[in-house]
Amino acid sequence: MTAIRTRIAARGLGPGDRLPSIRALAASMAVSPSTVVEAYDRLVAEGVIRARRGAGFHVATAEPAPFRVAAAEPSRDRAVDPFWVSRQSLDTEASASKPGCGWLPADWMPVGALRRALRGLARGADALLTDYGGTRGSPALRRLLAGRFAEEGLAIGPDQILLTGSGTQAIDLVCRFLLRPGDTVLIDDPGYFNFRALLEAHRVGVVGLPYGPAGPDPAAFEAIVASARPRLYITNSALHNPTGATIAPATAHRLLNLAAAHGVTIVEDDIFADFEPDPSPRYAALDGLDRVVRIGSFSKTLSASVRCGYVAARPDWIEGLVDLQVATAFGGPSPVATDLVAAVLAGGGYRKHLDEVRRRLSGARRATAQRLGRLGLVPALMPRGGFYLWCRLPEGLDSAAIARLALAEGHVLAPGNVFSVSNSAAAFLRFNVTQCGAPDLDAVLARAMRAAARSSEPV
Repeated sequence: MTAIRTRIAARGLGPGDRLPSIRALAASMAVSPSTVVEAYDRLVAEGVIRARRGAGFHVATAEPAPFRVAAAEPSRDRAVDPFWVSRQSLDTEASASKPGCGWLPADWMPVGALRRALRGLARGADALLTDYGGTRGSPALRRLLAGRFAEEGLAIGPDQILLTGSGTQAIDLVCRFLLRPGDTVLIDDPGYFNFRALLEAHRVGVVGLPYGPAGPDPAAFEAIVASARPRLYITNSALHNPTGATIAPATAHRLLNLAAAHGVTIVEDDIFADFEPDPSPRYAALDGLDRVVRIGSFSKTLSASVRCGYVAARPDWIEGLVDLQVATAFGGPSPVATDLVAAVLAGGGYRKHLDEVRRRLSGARRATAQRLGRLGLVPALMPRGGFYLWCRLPEGLDSAAIARLALAEGHVLAPGNVFSVSNSAAAFLRFNVTQCGAPDLDAVLARAMRAAARSSEPV
């Protein structure tokens, strides 16, 4: 391949010129013909040369447009809205510092187990690598999930579980199934920013429910559902994003009663469940999936690259969701992804992996809270698990301004108002304690905070 590229670059071969035959090039370079075939096929795939049936290989008449890195970079001057953190975190180069992102680093994940599972799948049936997935997803994975739910007191069969392409797709399907444009949806304030982004795409009204260290405010919930009449309430019940809070049993019972009285369906995003040291109350387990839909995925604990989520709901709703997934995705999620997740979950190493992650997170939360505390950033609470710290800034500082200044120095932060429907969280930043290892992070934060303080001073 290098030899051919060199001849093209030196104008020894021009656009449209025929390349040496496979046998001739193999003989001149003292390699096997199969090596030349492989090289030519790769150059064809790259667009450098073209294959003409019965006429051999020729130099491409036009060079592929060069890949421009600048075009792939996230826009830094766009509004700091619910899409801002997602786009900066996902599109910034992998080596960048991302204290505001929502996932664990690769060296925290069970990479060894994933590799073993992939090797096992590669030796499996051809159909696994080529066919569409069944409409409900892997029976083996659904049985594993049903067993895990039973440990929490949620006794359902695999037929009440639908596998999806991701946790986000699970919520999207539920919204498509239960909502119509113009409906109202209740979400936590502060709450996960992508709930807002997704609901905006569904053209529904969004109302924020005040959420504090003890969880959602029951009195505010009662007042809002009576006046705004929302169809859904979408929330995290365990290790809430971004606050890290966990609801009390009495609060969960009261909200369930109020939701039932006002015809509100609760969509419980349980994506952080495995990070809890001990299970806390779950709306789904308390309700038995009557007016609660449970969704989740494995992107936080297993792999964000192997996308697989799930919906657990009442049987008649699952039937409707199956049809909707067929209409929008023609079948369930990738069999490769679901069988890979099932293989890792079934292995004895997954629980040990979670035990180790929880142990490391406990130390990381304490260490990061101490570091941030020296800068005047104080966690609103110390979560009992998970990897988020919801930190208040010193008086008068704006987190969006600090996030922009930090981004200019290569650090992606998560400013408070992207989590707030009411824009009342400008004094907060969300930190991922596993992504705060950059040696210059403290210095960058200090400089950004000083600069933000100066810009906020009256002229």
